[in-house]
Amino acid sequence: PMAEYVLRHRAREAGMGNAVITASVGTSGWHDGEDMHEGTRRALKQHGIDPSGFTSSKIKPSDAEHFDYIIVMDDNNLRETEKQLGFHPGKIFKLTDLIPDSGYNHVPDPWYTGDFDETYRLVDAGSLALLEKLKQA
Repeated sequence: PMAEYVLRHRAREAGMGNAVITASVGTSGWHDGEDMHEGTRRALKQHGIDPSGFTSSKIKPSDAEHFDYIIVMDDNNLRETEKQLGFHPGKIFKLTDLIPDSGYNHVPDPWYTGDFDETYRLVDAGSLALLEKLKQA
């Protein structure tokens, strides 16, 4: 959910709020119906982003039709998403593909690392890079 909220915030700042529609889903459904992690809420609030209104849900096959891009955080998410939606080169990719100079090949899950600030930094950089990609398209 951090990436969804950061991208939406950055799109509004760039005057693209009406053109960019965001959603966040999981691949397993383990957390369906739950709110985001408190660490994510705190990180968003620290950056002036309202974290309200989130409810976890699982990816649906129709998502491949409804969204121009499906951006995942790591290789496991990529494999599982492609397993569920099919292989769509250029449509389904990792956020870090947009920020190759970041030194990361995935966005570390702060639930495991506890480092919500680093995750925010990567998500923010990836969001800005995605908005540039959208502007050029």
